Amino acid sequence: MVACSETGEPDFLPSDWPAYGGHNTGDRYSRLTQLTPENVSRLAPAWQFEMDDPGSAQTQPIVVDGVVYAITPALDVVALDGATGELKWRFAGLPAGDDSRSPSRGLAFWRDGAEQILFAGIIDKLYAINPADGTLATEFAEGGALDLRTGLPGDVDRFYVSMSSAGIVYRDKIIVGFRTGETQPAAPGDIRAFNVRTGELEWSFHTIPGAGEFGADSWPEGARLSQGGANNWTGFALDEERGIVYAPTGSAAPDFNGTERPGDNLFANTLLALDANTGERIWHFQAVHHDIWDRDFPSPPSLVTVKRDGRDVDAVAQTTKHGYVFLFDRESGEPLFPIEEVPVPTSGIPGEQTAPTQPLPTAPAPFARQTLTEDMLTTRTPEMNAWAREQFSHFKSAGQFVPLSTEQATVIFPGFDGGAEWGGAAVDPEGGILYVNSNDLAWTGRLVASPAGLGMEESVYRAQCAVCHGVDRQGAPPEFPAINELAGTRSLEEIEDVIRSGKGRMPGFPALTSQEVNGLARFLMSPAGLEPDPEAREAVSSMADEDVTPEYQLTGYNRFYDPDGYPAVEPPWGTLNAIDLNTGDYLWQIPLGEYPELAEQGLGNTGTENYGGPVVTATGLLFIGATLYDQKLRAFDAATGELLWDYEMPYSGWATPAVYMVDGRQYIVIGTSNARNPKGEQGSVIDAVDAGTLL
Repeated sequence: MVACSETGEPDFLPSDWPAYGGHNTGDRYSRLTQLTPENVSRLAPAWQFEMDDPGSAQTQPIVVDGVVYAITPALDVVALDGATGELKWRFAGLPAGDDSRSPSRGLAFWRDGAEQILFAGIIDKLYAINPADGTLATEFAEGGALDLRTGLPGDVDRFYVSMSSAGIVYRDKIIVGFRTGETQPAAPGDIRAFNVRTGELEWSFHTIPGAGEFGADSWPEGARLSQGGANNWTGFALDEERGIVYAPTGSAAPDFNGTERPGDNLFANTLLALDANTGERIWHFQAVHHDIWDRDFPSPPSLVTVKRDGRDVDAVAQTTKHGYVFLFDRESGEPLFPIEEVPVPTSGIPGEQTAPTQPLPTAPAPFARQTLTEDMLTTRTPEMNAWAREQFSHFKSAGQFVPLSTEQATVIFPGFDGGAEWGGAAVDPEGGILYVNSNDLAWTGRLVASPAGLGMEESVYRAQCAVCHGVDRQGAPPEFPAINELAGTRSLEEIEDVIRSGKGRMPGFPALTSQEVNGLARFLMSPAGLEPDPEAREAVSSMADEDVTPEYQLTGYNRFYDPDGYPAVEPPWGTLNAIDLNTGDYLWQIPLGEYPELAEQGLGNTGTENYGGPVVTATGLLFIGATLYDQKLRAFDAATGELLWDYEMPYSGWATPAVYMVDGRQYIVIGTSNARNPKGEQGSVIDAVDAGTLL
């Protein structure tokens, strides 16, 4: 029998931060009490570890026995001395010369007595690493590395898969999800458990059901082999005592065109409660039926205990991109606040069969604004207000679940990136308070029909690339860069390599033939595009022959920003929220972050776009970075929202912090980078603070 700590996890101490989200419960809660609202102002830099890479630092470190484990933007795994930041070892997650990038936000740790393994998901491999020295645990899978396509159906070589968030350990199993492409062909998002010692597949849950399985009637026939997505890309929460793992899933592919997947599409956009021993479904809740807005669950759930009618109820809370919190009884799945199916508009796109209703909770109230109206447009200057009003007059803005059309741009508010995002919420697990940061920005989306007679090159571009970079290749920087002026910036071979393998947020496209890759690369290097090549269309063997170019495509992800680069809506543009899950009431809501240059002009406290999440402590402190432009780590009074301390880091802390103790000192550590702030100095650092000898 494995001994358990007071967190319910095997053999870990309160001084540890042993799992993504703090603990398997996903609470992002520390029981350490050295730092308090009274002394938190004494916090000062303790150490920094330079990651020597300008990419995106999204990892939340884990800490076991005084060692900090993290993943760098270059996808190396590092082990650092928790007191000094000194490098103990580094594991190269990619072969030499491979500069592929993909978000890798956390690690998992298994131990049973003297046995212990650190699990790292790097692109399409799950590595089992010896925590003592960074070598591979060679008895796991193939020499210590497991191909994450193992057990998926069909021709797995066509699928891009990447493990963006940490797996979760239950007894002798590691349960994993993955990120996949958001265009076809995409992998079906099976949730799988592998043996921690051998890498053997223990169970698999089909999020796109096969014939005869529950939910198969919500898809077209044979969907498991023809459709993709419905994947868990954001992580899990686990009730150790009950043996239940909670898995939120993403949208079905393609994101914005559901004409080839009629039905509600279970188990896309679903919170699943699965038996952690067998993978069998216990209960489920689908938050968006037949999603055509990319409203996947963006963050791991959190386990919490709330009061109902004078008794304690163990619950699971799930936040959403559209700004809601759903709360359920952990065992039964019964909603703890009523959920109503609300009638929603139908689509005018031929063949699109939208759901007639969508579920919304009656409480808590949404933590992001829901409908953009003219009186909510920016008043930063009279000129910007006039500009915003003129633009808004061409939009359709009618709240949630308005289908996109070809006629005019539709306002998505909050935007495609939330509301809540991948950083996750923090909870006081016994007090029943949930803390969540939120984006409160408007985006717009419009569909365009594919014209007839496209060349193979542009057909492939529209099928695979236009959803992010736009039909006009203008992108939505910085996440989705413009790619209409690549000629002279990279060689044809370099562009082909990126198309095959992916880079940063961009997935690779292994399903494309070499001829398609070459044609697409030449198309991207030509400012005016290419004339259709009939011979190339005849010769191509996959994309064009199968004619998977969607009939309708998103013109691109478009933030509603003014010509100066600021949100074209009134602040707050980002918030931090404290919600009492016992009652559904808000304790407080405050703007989170600012633009330094606007603050100097007297326009401070606007809030900003934010990623990463908060952590909370038993002494009532809430720590969060997350803001893109001011590069600050902040400490708030969790009871009131009062700012108690802030610290300007070298880069933005848009990852989630971790809290731990070494040698009697309590530390806060966070990954920082400026990848989403192209105007800022580029680099990445793991930054730790403590109160030194002043306590």
